[in-house]
This record gives sequence, structure tokens and C-alpha cells, in this order.
Amino acid sequence: MNPFRRNAFLRISLVTVVVSLLSVPPVWLVSRERAEGEVVAFAQEESRRIVQASDALDLQGSQAQQHASRAARALVGGLFEIVEIYDSTGLRLAEELTATGEKLEKLLPKHTRPDTTQPAYESFHLSDGRWAMRVMVPLASAVQSGARSGYFEGVRLVPDWQSAQIQSDALVAALMAMLASLACGAVIYPVVLHLAKENERKTRLVLESHVAMMEALGRAIAKRDSDTGTHNYRVAWMAATLGEAMGLSGVDMQSLIAGSFLHDVGKIGIPDAILLKPGRLDDAEMTIMRTHVEQGQDIVQGAGWLQGAAEVVSCHHEKWDGSGYPNRLQGNRIPLAARIFAVVDVFDALSSRRPYKAPMPFEQVMVVLQEGRGSHFDPAVLDRFSLLASGIRETLNGLDEGSTQRLMTDMIERHFDTLAANA
Repeated sequence: MNPFRRNAFLRISLVTVVVSLLSVPPVWLVSRERAEGEVVAFAQEESRRIVQASDALDLQGSQAQQHASRAARALVGGLFEIVEIYDSTGLRLAEELTATGEKLEKLLPKHTRPDTTQPAYESFHLSDGRWAMRVMVPLASAVQSGARSGYFEGVRLVPDWQSAQIQSDALVAALMAMLASLACGAVIYPVVLHLAKENERKTRLVLESHVAMMEALGRAIAKRDSDTGTHNYRVAWMAATLGEAMGLSGVDMQSLIAGSFLHDVGKIGIPDAILLKPGRLDDAEMTIMRTHVEQGQDIVQGAGWLQGAAEVVSCHHEKWDGSGYPNRLQGNRIPLAARIFAVVDVFDALSSRRPYKAPMPFEQVMVVLQEGRGSHFDPAVLDRFSLLASGIRETLNGLDEGSTQRLMTDMIERHFDTLAANA
């Protein structure tokens, strides 16, 4: 399993497990409360039915206590262990208890007079582990329509089997919620992989178009300068190799590669009479030639992903001692990418065959570079390059443009295409 899929699997699994675990307590509580509510509703309905059937609705007359006692005796021992009936003023008219109810009454907390207009209940977990409910039911008047003649109060001791059933049903509901969450995670994972794969495909297309544009611009610049595109591939690969040795990665490396390809993009704006002049340029011509830096900076500045090339494009002619151009930057004020490129650009220029010169021997090239140490080049960058130079020469020796391009393509994929790197 590749890193992306493994990370996606681990993250989705973690989120799914956390969600499923978090869903258990509320589902368990809701299910338990619902079951408890059903028990209460049944008790309330039964008590209302029995009380009304016992002709005890008129609790204000002279026979109020007799009616209340009859209703209390009818209710106690069935659903309820304790039965109390009150009139509308809160006066207790009757009370009946079973043997269990007498013991139970000592364990129950005292309560204030309840609202006699709405049914209500209280739930208690007793010190001995049993579960009891106190149910309050308002009683309608048999004499005056819509009036309340009093209220009934009953205490029910929930049987162990019913309590266990409620707990079991609540647990099953919670487990079902957990399984549903896990199933959702299992369904989401392949969907995420599909979307990631589609995103990878589109990202790769965008990358390929960016690289193709970068290469096309590099070749166009090289053609204007009477060169093949090999120079751009060589210096970009050498710069990236040196950048890796100096710890560059991510956006910094991408900027170095793009800048190496496009370092002379401003030469597009230089007249052919100056750009292609075979002899030495005079001072006026050199002034115009040096404007290719500003023109290149104008081209890449604000151009989306090409903007990353700006450091190399604008500073590749700066020198460590501040004698370069266009801004005479000195030392570490010169971006590291430009300092890296300056070394490999001169190395390639001295080592390559041009229409007007033969390639310089490797040993002589290194002598020339060392002469520029501390003046033209950053000493730390040059020292690191010196350790790599022999291997770089052996790798590039005899490669044509196609082979050099493939070498650079591998470098581009390693530092630009992060999805491909994880595949």
C-alpha cells in the first residue's frame, strides 16, 4: 500500500472509530430514556384508566376519601408498590402500600407538591441497586368539565427483568449506531481513493503542462541565443543536484529548477544584432544586453507558478562581493538559488563547446572557479559543488539533448510531482 492510501486508510479508520465511539453514549442514553418513557407512559395510562373506572374523579365531595381509597386499593400491588391520591389542594385522601412499598418508602427522597396539570415522573436508582419510578397523573373532575379534581401518585419498582431488557435494548441500539458508523467509513474509503486518484490525474496533467511550458520557453530562449536546449537541461539538472546536496526541497527546489530553465528568458527582448553578435560587445551594447535581467523579471513576475523562477532570473548575474548586476547585491543578500545557479552556469559555459570556442579541460575549469571563490561565488556553495563536480561531469559526459532531457525529467518528477513520488 502506497503512503497516500495508507495515510487515507489510517485517518478514515481513526475518524470512523472515534465517531462510532462518541455515538455510543448518546444513542445508549436516548434509547434508554425512550424505553423508560414507554414504561412510564404505560403506567400513567393504566393508572388513569383504573382511577377513572373506580368513580373517583369527584374528589371534592363528601365521599371523596371513600372513592380515593377504593381507587388506591385497585391500583396497589399491580403496577405500583405505593399509591397515593390527593385532592386539588394537595391534601392526601388515600394511601396504600404493599409490604415492598413500606420498605421502599424509606429509601425514596421526599418531594414537593407536583404540578397537577401535566403528567410527570421521577426516576430513582436506589442504594441497593434497584430502579424505582414515581409517577404523577392529574385527574379530571367528573363534575366540572376541564377541571382537575386532584392527582394520583404511584411508585413503581421496575422488575429486574424489565430493567435488564431496557439496558439490553439500549446497548443493541448503541452497537447498531457503532456498526453504522464503521460501515460508513468502509464506504467512504474507496470513494476517497477514487477522488484522490482523479485529483492525482488532474494534478499530473497540470504538472505536465507546466513543465512543457517551462521547457518550451527554455528552448525558445536557447534558439534565440544560437544554442540547443541542452544547456538549459544541463544547468537545471546540475543546479538541482547541487541544491539537493545543500538541503533544498519543496518550493525552494521547484523555484531553483524553474529559474534554471528560465534564467535568460529576458533575452527574448534583446535585439538580434546584439544577442547574436559574434564579437565582443561595446559598452553601449553591453548595457542593453544586461537589461535582459529586468526584462526576464518582468516576464516571470506575477505569472503564477513561473513566479518561483524570479530569484534566479533576477539575481543570476549578481556576485558574492557585490560587483555583479543589476542590483550589486552582496553575500547572503543574494538568494541561495541564484548563488547555486551562478556556479553551475559558469561551470557549464566553460565546459561546453560553443561555435566560438572549444570546451575547457575539467581541471582548468575547476581552477577558474576557485579563482572566483569569495568574489564571484559563495565559498560554501563552491566548496559543496567541488565535491560533486567530478561525478556531475561523468554523468553528463557524452549525453545528447534527449538523454539530458530524460535526466532532468526524473529530477522534475522527484521534486514537482509529489503524488507520483507517493505512488
